[in-house]
Amino acid sequence: MRDLRIGVVGFGARGPLALEAHRPGAGAVVVAVCDPSERAQAQAREAFPGAPVTTDLAELLAHGVDAVMVLTPDDRHAAPVLAALEAGVAVFCEKPLAVRIEDTDRILTTARRTGARLYVGHNMRHMPVITVMKELIDSGRIGEVKAIWCRHFVGHGGDYYFKDWHADRSRSTSLLLQKGAHDIDVIHWLAGGYTRRVAAVGALTVYGDITDRADRSDQRMTEWFSLENWPPPEQRGLHPIVDVEDLSMMNMVLDGGVLASYQQCHFTPDYWRNYTVIGTEGRIENTGDAAGARVDLWNRRHDGAGEPDESFEVPAGIGGHGGADSMLITEFLRFVREGGRTETSPVAAREAVAAGIVATASLRGDGSALPVPPLESDLVAYFDAGQPGSRSAH
Repeated sequence: MRDLRIGVVGFGARGPLALEAHRPGAGAVVVAVCDPSERAQAQAREAFPGAPVTTDLAELLAHGVDAVMVLTPDDRHAAPVLAALEAGVAVFCEKPLAVRIEDTDRILTTARRTGARLYVGHNMRHMPVITVMKELIDSGRIGEVKAIWCRHFVGHGGDYYFKDWHADRSRSTSLLLQKGAHDIDVIHWLAGGYTRRVAAVGALTVYGDITDRADRSDQRMTEWFSLENWPPPEQRGLHPIVDVEDLSMMNMVLDGGVLASYQQCHFTPDYWRNYTVIGTEGRIENTGDAAGARVDLWNRRHDGAGEPDESFEVPAGIGGHGGADSMLITEFLRFVREGGRTETSPVAAREAVAAGIVATASLRGDGSALPVPPLESDLVAYFDAGQPGSRSAH
C-alpha cells in the first residue's frame, strides 16, 4: 500500500499537525506546501526536504495530492477547502470549519456534490479526558443526560489570543467561535444533540484597557509567550486591533431538550476546562483535563458535598493535546483511504460554528435568545451516513 500524498496549506501555528501526518513509508507523506509567509516556507523546506513549497494553491493541487490539510488562520479556511473539494481531493480542515455559517454550508454542499471526502479537525473528540466522560455517559452510568455546564479558564488568553489576529473580530468573529468551537462541539457530542436556541452575554473587560500595542505579524506565539506575563492588566504588546470579548457566557437549548452553558474567561491564573454533566441517575465532573486528572462520578444520594462514588484517572497520551492530535491524524488518514464514519463530524463542525456565531450575535445585541438555523436534512443524512459514495484515494 503506497503512502498517501498530502498537500499542506498553511504551515504556521498548527503546522505540527502536518508533521504528524508526515509518515513516510508508514502511510502518508507530505509532498507539497503552500504558504505566503517566507518564514513558513523556510520551515516547510526544512521539515519536508524535497517537497515543493509554493504560494499558489493551484500549483500545490497539480502535484497529484490525495488529500489537502488546510491549517491556515480561521478566516482563510473556506477558499482553499472549496478549491480542493472542487478538484476532487480529500480535505482535512482545522477547526472551526469557517467563520461564517454560509461558508460552512457551502463547504458541506460542495463536498457532497463532488464526492470529495471532508474531515474537520475537532481533536477534542480524541482527548482522553473527554473520551473517559463519553464512555461513562454511553454506558449509562448517569442515566439520561439533561444538563451540561462547561467553565473554560483560559489562563494563557492574553498571550494566545490578544497579540495576533485572534483579537480582531473581522478575522476571528469572536472567541466564542474561535476558542469556543472546541467546547461547543464537545457539549453537543456528550449531549447527543445540537444547539437550536442560544443566548449570550460578554464584554471586553481587561485587555481593551491596555494601550500598549505591537505588530507581531513577523513573530510566532512561542516568541512572546511567557508565564511571567502577569497579571493580565500589565500585558504589553497586544495586537493593534483588540475588539473581541475576553469574558463570555452562553446558554444553549439543544434539540434533544438538554440545557447547556459555556463560560469562557481569558484572564484567569489557571488554564483548563471543567465539565459537569448531569443525568437522571447521577453526574460526572472532571478536575483537570490533562494526563493524571480525574473524572469523578456521583451516582448515589449524598447529604451535602459528598465524596465521589467513583473516580477515573485520565490516561496519558503521546503527542499534542494528550495524544489527541496523533489519533486525529490517524483517523483522518484512514478516512481518506477507506471512507466511512469517524468520531469527528462535518455536520457537528458546522453546528459548533453556527452556535458560536449566533451566540456572538446575541452577545453583541441585547442578550436575547436567538434561533440557530438548522442544516438541510439531506446534508445531515449524507454526512451522518459517512459520506457514502465519496471518492477513495488509490
